[in-house]
Amino acid sequence: MVVLALIALAVAAAAPLIAAALPKLSGGHVQIPEWVSATVALPALGVAALAASRTMPVTGFALGATLVLCVLAAATAGAPVVLATFKVARRQPDGSPAPNAGPLRGGRVIGILERIAVAVSILAGWPEGIAIVLAVKGLARYPELREPRASEQFIIGTFASVLWAIAVCGIGKALIT
Repeated sequence: MVVLALIALAVAAAAPLIAAALPKLSGGHVQIPEWVSATVALPALGVAALAASRTMPVTGFALGATLVLCVLAAATAGAPVVLATFKVARRQPDGSPAPNAGPLRGGRVIGILERIAVAVSILAGWPEGIAIVLAVKGLARYPELREPRASEQFIIGTFASVLWAIAVCGIGKALIT
């Protein structure tokens, strides 16, 4: 079961990387929508969770692999999940046109760093680190949050990103303890 959990975590971590690399490797002939990565990562995370719930605590190589794969899956697969969350949040039930991408820039890189910091904090047994990460992010983005739709984009993106990292690390903690 440990091997299955690690493979599923690896699939969740690799799905966005493969989806991003295929257009470059194929010369632009193969285009994969970003929602496909989220569609692959979410069930892979579910399989990892089920397998992790049926194991004894990992040691040795499996422990190292668990830690690395959890941080990688949190960092890489979180981006497609956040983008899918934005698409759901932007749906306009009244038929009005969907708003543009939003005013906040650099969110993809900030999100990756945020998920890495959250994952490392959780796996290190220091959940208070999440509060520090969110406080630093909020203070850094504060001047930009006055723009139209910026606060909504900030809250949705941060919640989706942090919840993804917590879910991945929950599986890691299940494998470790």
